[in-house]
Amino acid sequence: MNVDTMRNIDHYAGVPLTFLGTLIKKSIDFITPPQKTKPKNVLLIELSEMGSAIIVDPAMRKLQANIEGELFFVIFSKNKVSLQLLGTVKEENIYTIDESSIVNLIQSSLGFLRWCRENEIDSVIDLELFSRFTALLSATCGAVNRVGFHAFHNEGLYRGDFLTRKVAYNAHQHIAKNFISLVDALLSEKEELPFTKRIIPDSEIVIAKATIEEDDKLDVLEVIETMYPDFDKEKNPIILVNSNASDLLPQRRWNRENYGEVIKKILAYNENAIVLLTGAPAEKDGAQLLSNYVNNKRCINFAGGVKFLQLPALYSVSAFMLTNDSGPAHFASITNMHTFVIFGPETPALYGSLGPTTPIYAAMACSPCVSAANHRKTPCSDNQCIQIITPDWVFNTLKFKLDELSISRV
Repeated sequence: MNVDTMRNIDHYAGVPLTFLGTLIKKSIDFITPPQKTKPKNVLLIELSEMGSAIIVDPAMRKLQANIEGELFFVIFSKNKVSLQLLGTVKEENIYTIDESSIVNLIQSSLGFLRWCRENEIDSVIDLELFSRFTALLSATCGAVNRVGFHAFHNEGLYRGDFLTRKVAYNAHQHIAKNFISLVDALLSEKEELPFTKRIIPDSEIVIAKATIEEDDKLDVLEVIETMYPDFDKEKNPIILVNSNASDLLPQRRWNRENYGEVIKKILAYNENAIVLLTGAPAEKDGAQLLSNYVNNKRCINFAGGVKFLQLPALYSVSAFMLTNDSGPAHFASITNMHTFVIFGPETPALYGSLGPTTPIYAAMACSPCVSAANHRKTPCSDNQCIQIITPDWVFNTLKFKLDELSISRV
C-alpha cells in the first residue's frame, strides 16, 4: 500500500474504530478494573520509520536497564532490518506486520494479538505520533500499562482514550527526548498529568556505536575494489553520496543535478577521492543517471553494492557522507563517520542525526511544514526550502572535511 492509502485508512477507519474501541475498553475496565502491574515484558510499537528505529535506541537501552523481563518490538516487515543494525532487541522478540496489502495487514495484525499473549506482554509503549492504527494495537495487545502520546487539548489528533499513562508530545525537542519521556512515564512510580515533568539532558540520547569486525571492513573494501579496480585504501578516501528520498516525503529530494555539481567539485578539489553513490538495489537506475551526469570514473554507482547489514562497515571505512534527511543519516549515526544532511520540510531540531553531523538547513518561514499535527503530509508542490540550497552552499559546508583529508595524508 502507498503512503496516502495508509493515511486514509488510518483516518477514515481509525477514528470511528478508536471511538468505538474506547467505549468498549472503558466499559470492560469499569466492570473489571485492571490490576496494577510492574513493567516486565515491554512492547514497543514503531511501524513506519526506519530511522526512528535507530533514534529510539537510547530509550530502549534505558528501558532494558530498568526492567526484569524482556523487550519486544513490532514494526512493518520492510523496516525490520533497521532493528538488526544494533541488535538491541532479540531477533525472536521482533514481530513484523505485513503492510503490502489490506488483507495481509489484517491477517498479520490478528497474528500480532496472539503473539502478544504468547509472550505475556504486560506493558506497551506506542512510539508513533498519533496513529490510530497503533493506538488500536496498544489497546488490544493485552498490556495493562499503555503509554503513548496523547493530544489532550490539541484538535484533530483524536486516537481514542486507551492510554494509562499519557505523555505530552513536545514538538520543540528532539524526537529522541520524546522517546525518553515515554520510557520515563512507564517507569515512573508517581502519576503525572501530563508526563514527563523533568529536564532530559543530551547525555541521555547518546547513540550506541555498532561493533564492526575487521573482516567486515575488508569485505566492503573488496567490493569497492571490484567496482573501481584502481582503488587503494591508503590513497583514495571514500566519500558517500545518498541522493535518494523515500516516497513517504518526496519534498525532501534535492535535484539530481545539484548532487552532480557538488560531486564534480569534490572530485576536482581532491584528485584522489572516490565518490560512491549509495542506495538500495531498486535505486540503482537513479544512481546511474547521477553517475552519467558527473561523467567521472571516480564517481561510482554503488547502489545495492553491499547488503543493508554491511552499511556500518561501509560507513566505518568512509570519510563522510552527503545525504538528504532520510534513513541513511540515522544508520550512519551508529558509526563515527560524519554526515552532512540536507533538510527542508523537516527540521534538524527534531530529527537531526544523533551521530557526528552537520545539518544544511535554510529555515524558511514555511519550514518545517510537516509535523505530527498533519501526519507528515504537506500541500507543498514547490519545495523552495530545498531548492534554495545551492551546490556552492553544500560544497562550502563540507569543504572542511576535505581539508582534513588532505592534512591527514600529508
